[in-house]
Formats: sequence, structure tokens, C-alpha cells
Amino acid sequence: MESFEISKHRFSSEVLEELGNTYFADDYWPIVYLLSAGPKSKAYVGETADVKSRLHAHLQHDLKKKLTEVRLITSHHFNKSATLDIESNLIRYLSGDGQFELLNANIGVSHHNYYQKDEVYWKLFNRIWDKLRSEGIAIRSVEEIDNSDLFKYSPYKSLSHDQRTGLLNILDSILDPNKKTVLVEGGAGTGKTILALFLFKLLNSNYDEFKYREFEDENELFVERVKELKKRYGKPKMGLVVPMSSFRNTLKKIFSNVAGLEKSMVIGPAEVTRSNYDILVVDESHRLRQRKNLGSYFRAFDDASNRLGLNRDETNELEWVNKQSVKSILFYDPSQSIKPSDVPASAFEKLRHTKGTELQTLVSQFRVKAGNGYSHYIDQLIACKLKKGDGFEHPNYEFALVDDITIFRNLILEKNESHGLSRMIAGYSWKWISKKDPSLFDINIEGLELRWNTSANDWINHTGSEREVGCIHTTQGYDLNYAGIIFGHEITYNKEEDRVEILKENYFDRNGKVGIQSDDQLRDYILNIYKTIMLRGIHGTFVYVCDPSLRAYFKERIPLYKKEETEDYHLVEAPKLVPFVNAVPLYDLKAAAGNFSDPQIVEDSDFVYVGEDLNLNEDYFATQVVGESMNRIIPNGSICLFRKDKGGSRNGLIVLVESQDIHDSDTGASYTVKEYRSEKMLDEHGWAHKSISLNPLTENPQYKSIVLNEESMSEMKVIGRFVKVISS
Repeated sequence: MESFEISKHRFSSEVLEELGNTYFADDYWPIVYLLSAGPKSKAYVGETADVKSRLHAHLQHDLKKKLTEVRLITSHHFNKSATLDIESNLIRYLSGDGQFELLNANIGVSHHNYYQKDEVYWKLFNRIWDKLRSEGIAIRSVEEIDNSDLFKYSPYKSLSHDQRTGLLNILDSILDPNKKTVLVEGGAGTGKTILALFLFKLLNSNYDEFKYREFEDENELFVERVKELKKRYGKPKMGLVVPMSSFRNTLKKIFSNVAGLEKSMVIGPAEVTRSNYDILVVDESHRLRQRKNLGSYFRAFDDASNRLGLNRDETNELEWVNKQSVKSILFYDPSQSIKPSDVPASAFEKLRHTKGTELQTLVSQFRVKAGNGYSHYIDQLIACKLKKGDGFEHPNYEFALVDDITIFRNLILEKNESHGLSRMIAGYSWKWISKKDPSLFDINIEGLELRWNTSANDWINHTGSEREVGCIHTTQGYDLNYAGIIFGHEITYNKEEDRVEILKENYFDRNGKVGIQSDDQLRDYILNIYKTIMLRGIHGTFVYVCDPSLRAYFKERIPLYKKEETEDYHLVEAPKLVPFVNAVPLYDLKAAAGNFSDPQIVEDSDFVYVGEDLNLNEDYFATQVVGESMNRIIPNGSICLFRKDKGGSRNGLIVLVESQDIHDSDTGASYTVKEYRSEKMLDEHGWAHKSISLNPLTENPQYKSIVLNEESMSEMKVIGRFVKVISS
């Protein structure tokens, strides 16, 4: 029996009467609740020890009173710390799941330690989440959400002391008529993007949704500033400027899933010139550009300059931002400027000393689990300030030099299989020949052939990217679980000078090299690239070095990767398939929709490996799911594991269905994989289906629900229930 209960009620004044005699309501027991209007609607998450008063207040709220159902999550194990924590986790994971547009403001998302937080309550939250998934409220697993951009860049985050201080100073500067610009400096992984998104959500939220508990001693100061901001600006006209197009598109997706925000608020620098703004927030402002090596962007740059009446050869995108905004907040890291087209550091230095500029610094490392010590170590390593034997180790971080490229590649593939989001990244030491001929390989190291990224847009999340090699342009701004960094042939070590040097003849980023005024300038850009990509990995970084001199230097300062004796990365044997122990029959979908009781089907089927962690039996089978109608859960062409259906409630579950009245829009056949929904009614014979709908789970509006009438329902057969994607 579960140690918690989720009860669903219609959200109306009647619910207050229903709760009148319940133990948790009458005894003021802390609970967590979820208001919604069904899947893909608006929702609100809260916690309270006085549920009747809280729900009564929500029924008076202009937006919340439009919600139609409330789920109360109760447990005898709850205490106030636990409900605050579970409320916070629900907000963060529902936001990351993307099924609801949350009405919650982002102030007050709690992150604190308390007794048995990890041992008991994190496990309890996972069971609550699984229950919500079974009810169709949540779709994806906690692990999947952890790796999603929607979760990583959600504005529903708890802020660090650094970030809270920075936020208060930013608000002060916005309110100060003598302040024009806030320059927020911080290295890679110090939480600049999170603070930028948090600020944006804060200024676009309703004041009455704020909870200030996170700010503790700063509460009074913070409340005063927010009140004054809302009084002065109401809802200010704002833009989030993101120079890199790929990362900009990622953040547009985030904004489209957050109440109060719209994807049109995320803009490129050229769009700034078309309108005036109260506040412009610029993320990755070190990547704002000047008129150098712009390629196809030259014309757009010139048009934007002309719109503002500025000399195209003298202006830059930083000037556009300051000209078009009353207030500008710039998140900046000089060590992440990587090419001549970037606005020079001298322009930011001039701005730093301009009257009306407020400076703010972020120092705490948030991305890398090894903390500030690791980022400092990387700086010292590249600057040749470490002695022989000055290595780096951290109990929560994997960091090693790998001296075999095949082991290196397979290690990243293994990490991607176990943790997701593990990618190889390299410097520009190879020409991109596969761009014109995809059949060619760009990179050859020790006989191992690899290709550069086949997609420039959101490459990290692109299918097959774990087998490709990314670059600074496809990874800057993104988080990885594990990063495999290849130091190419363009970077070496001069032992006599004790200096990392650049071999410019081996550097093939044309736009990163043309117009360089000195070898030292090129060296600075290339070293910035490597320092930046070395800070992509949250849980670990593995390094491979092409140049023998640099490899020898690193070997004396980076722990050498040691594979376990049982590992063999050069020859990975396929696991032995044991039917219904680690493998299940793989059916052709047409056969799978037929008669599964025929034992001959099993004998004639191929078996597919599904892993060692499932308690399999002959009820399990696999089949390929074709099409885009379920692509939020099941990528097109995935091999999926199903369990034979044996009746019982199927509401909110993904099922494989056969019916002669179904014509699936993806396959044109009489079978389909969809989310099952039914509405029941009570007649003289008992409960019966009133209607059944089979719903797609996709962002593509062309896919519609399949609604079965009474006659169709009698012909319908649920073949199996979806368990998981085996491979995609």
C-alpha cells in the first residue's frame, strides 16, 4: 500500500464541503495540491496546512477559478519541510514535462535540506510522479526531464546567494534613474542564463503569485523592490537577446511553455533595431557581433545599422542594444569570446567605466559538479601554471585523460547510454568536408573516422549526435552530462617556453581566422574555445589529445583513464539473448496487431535485447512504432517494449490498439499506438464505456484524436500497453 494518496475533485465551491470532514483538512495537516483543467492546460501547484482556506482563496482568483479539477496529495509522512520540497519539485518537473502552462510565479521555488530529504522524501516524490504519469497528468520520467532543455533552462529555479544578491542589485539598477546598464560578469557555468531567465519571468509574473520565503533575511528589501517595479512599469516591454541562433531557438521553446512568457520575446540582435524596449536582457553578450567575418549575415547587419542611422563600419550589436533600450542587462564572460566577429573586449571595458553602468559578478560554479576548483584548475592548466603532478580529482566528478581514441569514443557512447546527453566536442582542426558530401568523414584519428555535427541547430538533441563531433558553435550555452573533449592538431605545447601554443596552419575555422591581427589574438580565441568546452560536462569530462607534446604535458597533470579489467572497448560483444530474461520477441507491427495467442508467432519471431533490469515473462513483446503521431514520447521508427493487455483501467496509458475501423494516419493500417482515454456511464448493467478516444501525443496539429463510437468500440482490441522505448 502506498504511503501517500492522490485524490481528485472537481474544483468548485462544492469541494470545500467535500473536505469538511476529512482528517487532513480538519487537523491542518500539510498537503500539496495541483489545480488544472486536464492535460495540456494551465495549472497551479501549491502547498498548505489549511487547504480549505487556500482553495477558497483560489476560487476568487481571476485565472485560477477557471481551472476545473484539483488533486490533493496527502500523506501521514508529510511535514512542512517535506511539502515545501515536494511542491518545489512538482513545479520544476511539471514545467520540464511541458504538459502544462504553470500559473506559478518563480519566486519562492524552495531548495533546502531537511531530515531524510534524500533517503525518504526524494523516493516519495518519485512515486508521486509515477502516479501522476499513470493518471496522464505527467508524461515523461524524472530521468528524461532531468536531461531536457525545458528542465535545465526552466525559470523555476532556486537561486544561489550569488544570484540572489545579483538579482537584488539588478532590480535596484532598474529602479535607479541614474543607472542605464547592468554588466553581470561570470565564467562558464556560473548561472548567467538561469539568472537571466529568472529575471525575465519575475518581471512578467503577477505580483500576487510571489512567495518570498527563499529570500529569508532579504525578504523585506526584495518585496519593496518588486512592488515598486510593478508600480512603475506594470508589465514592461522586454526582449531577451540571444546572439547564437541555435541557443536562441532552444530558449524560444522554453518561453512557449511558461505562463506570462512568449517565444516572440526571445529575439536576435538585428530584431532589436525594429523597436524600442523598456528592458533588454542579453544572454551570452560576449557573442554580440561587429562587422567582421559575418558571411551571409553582412546584409542583415547593414540593414539593421541603417535603420538606426549608424555607420555600419563603426557600430556593433552592443551599441544597438543600448540605443534601443531604457535599461539593459548584459550577461558577459570575456573568456568566452571566440572569434573576430565578436564585439571586442575593449567595448565592454569602455562600457564598464561609463557613468550609469552597474557591475555585478557571479563566481559560484553551478554546472560542473566539481565546483569552482575545477574551473580554476582548467584555467591554470591552459595557462601552464601547474607543476608536474598537480592533478585534479573530485569525489563527485569524473575527469581523466584517455590515450586511445576508440576507448574515448566508446566511453562517451557508454555514458550517453547510461546518463544521456554525452557528446564529443573538438577544436577546429579538421575541414568540414561532409557538409557538401555527407558520405565522407571529416576526422580521422588513429584510424577512427568521425564526422562533424550534421545539424547546426540544436545539435546536442539531434538524433545520432552522440556519434558525431560537435564544436564550440553547437555547444556554447548548453549543458552536457558528460563531455568528451578532443584537443586537435592546432594546439600544442612548447616545453622550452612552458607555453601552450597554436599551429594556425592546422586551424580551419575560416570565419574564426580571417581578419586576425596577430598570432597572439588567434591564440587567445582558440584557448577561450577550449576553456569553454572543458566546462560543458556536469558530471564529468574526458580528454583526448592529438598533439604528442600537449599529450605529454597533460599526462603529467590529468589523471589517466584506467579501464576496468572486465571492460573491452575495442571489441564490445553483443549480449547473449535469453528469451524472456533479457530479450523479447520482435513482431512485425501487422503481425503484432493480429492474434498474439498463436504460439507459432513466438517461434518465428526474432528476439530483441531489452536489458537486464526487467522482470520479463511471455506477456512482453516488442514492435516498431512508425510515424510522428507520438513523437513526444516515441520517436519515429523506435523499437518499443509492450506488455500484453489483460484488462483493467487503461486511462492515460499508451496502448497498441487493433480495430478495422481505425485507419492510422501514419501507417494507413488498422492498428495504432496512442494514448487511451475513455468516458464511462452507469446503466442497468453496470459501468459501460460511453466513448473512447485514442489521442496522439505530438506537437504536430495535423494529428487528431481517433474517437470510437459504440459500434467501433465493440470491434476494438487493446493488444498491449506501452512500457518503454528500447531503441530509437
